[in-house]
Amino acid sequence: MNYRIIDVETYYRKGVFRHFSEDCRCSTSMTARIDVTALVEHSRRAGTKFYINFLYILSKVLNSREDYRMGYLWQSGELICYDVIHPTQYVFHEDTETCTPVYTVYDPDYETFYANALRDVERAQQTREYGLDAQNHPNWFDSSYISWLSYDALNIELPDGHLFFAPIVNWGRYRREGDRLMMPVSVRLNHAVADGYLVAKVFDLLQREIEAFTAGA
Repeated sequence: MNYRIIDVETYYRKGVFRHFSEDCRCSTSMTARIDVTALVEHSRRAGTKFYINFLYILSKVLNSREDYRMGYLWQSGELICYDVIHPTQYVFHEDTETCTPVYTVYDPDYETFYANALRDVERAQQTREYGLDAQNHPNWFDSSYISWLSYDALNIELPDGHLFFAPIVNWGRYRREGDRLMMPVSVRLNHAVADGYLVAKVFDLLQREIEAFTAGA
């Protein structure tokens, strides 16, 4: 885990950061539908899991900008930027109706990431322990698939004043709208390090990366 300390005095979001970390601590979140038609078709043709393919694309997007890799060291009050962030995914157990967190290391190489994510899921399926270990995984973001519903809105609440900077991303079941398959995605970021533009940018980047990932496939 490597990171660099951000000089708040030269930080391009200096004023916004101070306002939303001191005067008005809050988060900003959006839900929108993205077109996953090409990714669904690609996954079927390739015999790969749509879920892991999307998780790879999401991880790539969130690592593409420093704004999404920000962290806060509460012990020293320092704003930091991680070199890389990794997804915390979840395995749902039908028999107990509980989840097990799964820490998967992000690798920009798709084949490596896919193999690691698949292995991690299979291991988690063998346990019923919750096993959350956030203290030892500070540069991990939360990514959760809500497979039971193609929802229209979702909001993640955190305690008032909680300076938690890691992204929280949820997505639901895709559904057919005309000739397209549209999937709801919800993105939550701390307002101190992100505004509406940066949250909306995640959706734009996801759509672009899906197009790049499936091009020529």
